[in-house]
Amino acid sequence: MSEAVAQQPTRTPAELVALVEALIFVADEPVTSKVLAEVLDEDKGAIAAAVEQLQSEYEARDSGLQIREIAGGWQIATRTEFHEEVRKFLKTRPSAKLSLASLETLAVIAYKQPVTVPEILEIRGVQSATSIKTLLDKRLIVAKGRKEAVGRPIQYGTSKEFLIQFGLKDLNDLPSFEDFEDLVQ
Repeated sequence: MSEAVAQQPTRTPAELVALVEALIFVADEPVTSKVLAEVLDEDKGAIAAAVEQLQSEYEARDSGLQIREIAGGWQIATRTEFHEEVRKFLKTRPSAKLSLASLETLAVIAYKQPVTVPEILEIRGVQSATSIKTLLDKRLIVAKGRKEAVGRPIQYGTSKEFLIQFGLKDLNDLPSFEDFEDLVQ
């Protein structure tokens, strides 16, 4: 008796694009190409082509939405140039949930990671324990292990949640120091 092999029905490229769009839309967080390939039983090359096609379609029709690569996955998001109108519609204010001290601490961690509390103190010139706790509570940073030094201090780095909250594909999307210098001149 031979085993019946379940065969995936062959999809047209248009059907695959529609399925990828639907899955990205319903996902709670950015969905990776690997997950899409596994769920749809397709190879990653076909998924990449479908995502690229979706991005082109949204761009070609000047959509209010876009397919963005965030935190190693794909997400449907509103275009940044429409954020003020979207906030107004949703009756929300720009998020000001982090203090200046927490933002400074987060910036040090993002650019210098992995970094320890004493190293943050050296850069900022002030204690950062409260800011570290706030950033850990908001899951914007995570412990990345211990440094091989006296006292073996905990090293901190940014989390996937950090990438999602700030809409970054990866840490290479952080502005460069030269970008900051251009702003102050």
